[in-house]
Amino acid sequence: MNNEYRNHTCGELNIKNVGEEVRLAGWVQRIRNLGSMKFIDLRDEDGITQIVLNDNEELNKVADELVTECVISVKGNVLERSNKNMKIPTGEIEIEAKEITILGKCKNVLPFEVNSEKADISQVKEDLRLEYRFLDLRNDTLHKNILLRSKVLKFLRDKMDEMGFAEIQTPILANSSPEGARDFLVPSRLHPGEFYALPQAPQQFKQLLMVSGFNKYFQIAPCFRDEDPRADRAPGEFYQLDFEMAFSTQEEVLGVLEEIFVSTFKHFTNWKVDEAPFIRIPYKEAMEKYGSDKPDLRNPLIIQDVSELFKESEFMAFKGKIVKAIVVKNGAEQGRKFFDSMTDFAKVEVGAEGLGWVKITDEGYTGGIAKFVTEDVQKGLGEIGATLGDSIFFMASDKLETVQKIAGAIRIELGNRLDLLEKDTYRFCFIVDFPMYEFNEEEGKVDFNHNPFSMPQGGLEALNTKDPLDIYAFQYDAVCNGYEMASGGVRNHNPEIMVKAFEIAGYDEKEVETRFGALYNAFQYGTPPHAGAAPGVDRMIMLLTNNPNIREVIAFPKNKKARDVLMNAPSKVTDIQLKEDHIKIVEE
Repeated sequence: MNNEYRNHTCGELNIKNVGEEVRLAGWVQRIRNLGSMKFIDLRDEDGITQIVLNDNEELNKVADELVTECVISVKGNVLERSNKNMKIPTGEIEIEAKEITILGKCKNVLPFEVNSEKADISQVKEDLRLEYRFLDLRNDTLHKNILLRSKVLKFLRDKMDEMGFAEIQTPILANSSPEGARDFLVPSRLHPGEFYALPQAPQQFKQLLMVSGFNKYFQIAPCFRDEDPRADRAPGEFYQLDFEMAFSTQEEVLGVLEEIFVSTFKHFTNWKVDEAPFIRIPYKEAMEKYGSDKPDLRNPLIIQDVSELFKESEFMAFKGKIVKAIVVKNGAEQGRKFFDSMTDFAKVEVGAEGLGWVKITDEGYTGGIAKFVTEDVQKGLGEIGATLGDSIFFMASDKLETVQKIAGAIRIELGNRLDLLEKDTYRFCFIVDFPMYEFNEEEGKVDFNHNPFSMPQGGLEALNTKDPLDIYAFQYDAVCNGYEMASGGVRNHNPEIMVKAFEIAGYDEKEVETRFGALYNAFQYGTPPHAGAAPGVDRMIMLLTNNPNIREVIAFPKNKKARDVLMNAPSKVTDIQLKEDHIKIVEE
């Protein structure tokens, strides 16, 4: 680095450079006017250096034009500071300016403060931050998040190369595929009335690579899904570390995932990281114990079934229902206000009809539904671990899925409100044995529960002889601290099984051949067994930065309404463009 703008960065000079003539360039972070002297904090990506302007008329004229966040180049001598700042690497020195050149002017009034000690950027409206994302990205924390992202991607690429995976790119303009979300469609100018679809994942392409004889494939793949935004899910597009292996089993894929997660998280954090092998939890068990297929294992609370205890209860809200209980150790010390607020949470946030609770005190069972807790029920609650000083929360419903959802939400809320979660820890597990199918009540038919290209456990025989809702698939998710981190499966590589699997979900063979023609055809020409997975890169970095908002680790994200307020997308296009693509807009 040695040009007309700079020969050093703003973070590298120290006491050893005293006496040298240097050139620095960067953004003006702060200006302090002490009358006969002016001080400028000059910032670039590498750090901050203090610039001092003595009583120099020509320099002061230039300095009078400076505002925060304008870009300048400074030439001067390195001096030892009399008032040292040991909090920064350059705090022992300052630059006595001899020349200042304004390289990029800035408006006097900023939309919001940038790297200011006086302002909290988290209090700025998110849409304003996204509209001026080029300014927002100058803020130190966000800037470091994006730089960390770069390092994580390089680390992942090096790790995959180390494990023998070849990086191969797959198309962005692809075909529509039923993979759990709406497609983004792209009209074809050359083929009127026909559309590409942006890939929800490179699923079919990576399987075709296995048919093509590649042993291990990976790519850091952009994926596109027209889904509603969430704090932990970027709308529209996201990135995943997609990989596939030929002649592979489920356990081998899980081993690769363990290597990826353990090595990456240990490299970029000083928190405790679970060692391999990660706990394997069947989907059914996860729903029973945690009310979720992405359980946060830092939370010690467990959901337990107590339906039998209330089978003949006089409490009509529980009688004959599916009843779940959560025992909270030492929970009896909480006051009535706490239990009332939890009941409000259950009703308002979760949609429950109510929330039962009791406390076990020296006076016995008190509060809430205590009058319905008979001696037999008390004995049963003791058998599930309830003792003196505990509180117990109860959830009930006619439907298993409903009560599990409610109980899962209550478990999470209790863990957060009572500060029960294990600190500074990444707790991993695998959820395995997902159901192959689920019943879609809205459409009154059987649908795929997970990835439609996964191999059913039991193969063709299971598809031919079992109730579809009793069939498990070789599908698995990796979960960390309550977030789904990766999803994958052993793939269906047999065309006969593929046709039958889709037939159960309502697709006839002709439709399978039409919609998945490449896979269907390729499977006729010698297909190896293969399996893979796809860790989510954005979510991985979100956890590494201990950030609950995934938009804080993406350079240019969409907002909560899936709009890009910086680039104004989506937006209207011209009639000429529509005509070229053979599209007519029908106003509602």
